[in-house]
Amino acid sequence: MTGQPQNTPLLAAHQSASARIVDFAGFRMPLQYTGIIDEHQAVRTACGLFDVSHMGEVEFTGPGALAAVDRLMTNAVCKLSDGQILYTPICYPDGGIVDDCLVYRHSADKVLVVVNASNVDKDYAWFAEQTGKACTVTNRSAEWALVALQGPRAAALWSRLAGQQVAELPSFHFAASTAAGIACVSSRTGYTGEDGYEIFCRPDDAPALWGAIVEAGGAFGLKLCGLGARDTLRLEARLMLYGNDIDQTTSPLEAGLGWTVKLKGRTFIGSDVLSRQKAEGLSRRLVCLEMRGRGIARHGHPVCRAQSDGLPQDPVGHVTSGTMSPTLGRAIALAYVPTALAELGTRLHVDVRGKAVEAEVVRGPFYQRPNP
Repeated sequence: MTGQPQNTPLLAAHQSASARIVDFAGFRMPLQYTGIIDEHQAVRTACGLFDVSHMGEVEFTGPGALAAVDRLMTNAVCKLSDGQILYTPICYPDGGIVDDCLVYRHSADKVLVVVNASNVDKDYAWFAEQTGKACTVTNRSAEWALVALQGPRAAALWSRLAGQQVAELPSFHFAASTAAGIACVSSRTGYTGEDGYEIFCRPDDAPALWGAIVEAGGAFGLKLCGLGARDTLRLEARLMLYGNDIDQTTSPLEAGLGWTVKLKGRTFIGSDVLSRQKAEGLSRRLVCLEMRGRGIARHGHPVCRAQSDGLPQDPVGHVTSGTMSPTLGRAIALAYVPTALAELGTRLHVDVRGKAVEAEVVRGPFYQRPNP
């Protein structure tokens, strides 16, 4: 994306709430309001509200829509029911990842795909090229605003505004609803590891919807949240960030997304390579690391074999995401390492600006919400 950053319909609301605004994926977005840790903890203990209107929406329509989307995705879109949502990577023929997305099945003739903001133009071009005349592909990104209401009290808050039926909406399902007189689509999904909703509305309605949620949210401990908390929350839950943890040089199997690759009885773009990777084994894997020494691993830091003198060695891998976990109080990271070094308990070193900091391969995710 080039040129001046775009604004979401909620920029004025962010500015009036004294958010720190940054340029991200071609949009002016709130990084934080009261602070990343404060916002992060609000989502883990109560609820938080995010503006994610920068995300893209691409619609497939026509008799061939469902089959066309199924051919593009590694996960089995063909098995979705109306009103159901599926998380899935999208692959190139060589198994590299175009993007990861959520697929919404309205009907066999109408499927909506929600993609990452930085990839909208690339994804839309890829979809159109690969689909041909099988169905109509339309970029609807400018026609939707999207907010995310996340946290253990999100259902109670959103059902007060949108009615009891949204509280009964199962995970990874969506339905039309009305809140504060505004037509919405409620989706029981999120990117934080908590229960919650992603709520679509028309851009002109977004400020009123945002204001209604904020007004009602006081009784539920609601806080406004920015991109900073969104990143620490998703990393604790081991949710992928495109451009960091996955990209065109990585495959879903290497990233630990094998559960999204449905090969049996299906042919999709990249399925030949992924079948071969699965049969022959992988040379590297994305692992969860907890830092045992003092230091925070960041994107791009080299990962080395552990050695007794503590000096950095030739890299064998690299960190894709890292932070100090507000929930755990420990530094955590994701990193690609050779398969032989991916076993739980393996000791490694992360080169943090020239200092070898000890880290250990641990089971992911770093955080799982308690059962309701």
